[in-house]
Amino acid sequence: MSEGRQLSTFFVDDLCFGIDVQTVQEVIRRLVITRVPLSPVQVGGLINLRGQILTAIDLRRCLNLPQRPLCEFPVNLIIRTEDGLVSLLVDEIGDVVEPDKDMFEHLPSTLRGRLRDFVLEAYKLPSHLLFYLDTRRLLSGGSSGFPSSEPSNG
Repeated sequence: MSEGRQLSTFFVDDLCFGIDVQTVQEVIRRLVITRVPLSPVQVGGLINLRGQILTAIDLRRCLNLPQRPLCEFPVNLIIRTEDGLVSLLVDEIGDVVEPDKDMFEHLPSTLRGRLRDFVLEAYKLPSHLLFYLDTRRLLSGGSSGFPSSEPSNG
């Protein structure tokens, strides 16, 4: 990772992820999510962001993590992609960090499946590991077979 890169961090389940802060447009705590029948399981639904309809991608489902408890509401992390805005449904927003090269860690051998498919690098922070998430690969499907960030009708 180049020096001076800042990562916006967030939590999904008990894992901490980061993405380039320049891709983040905004964070919205609660938005109505409209389910889309017959859409891929990773699509949490559609949201209306000031008149613009965005696809909401559920990161728990993308990464094969346990479902969010019904009593907890996801946070919408609105990011800019080559195809426009997308909402990533996460559990909690963290801080903006600028990891140093000496914080770099090899990906743990316990990181398997879809987590390993979408994590580029890992950094050791004082209280946890930070996984640098490849959102481009995540939204394009990578090796998971997720067709796209657009809802599907079949």
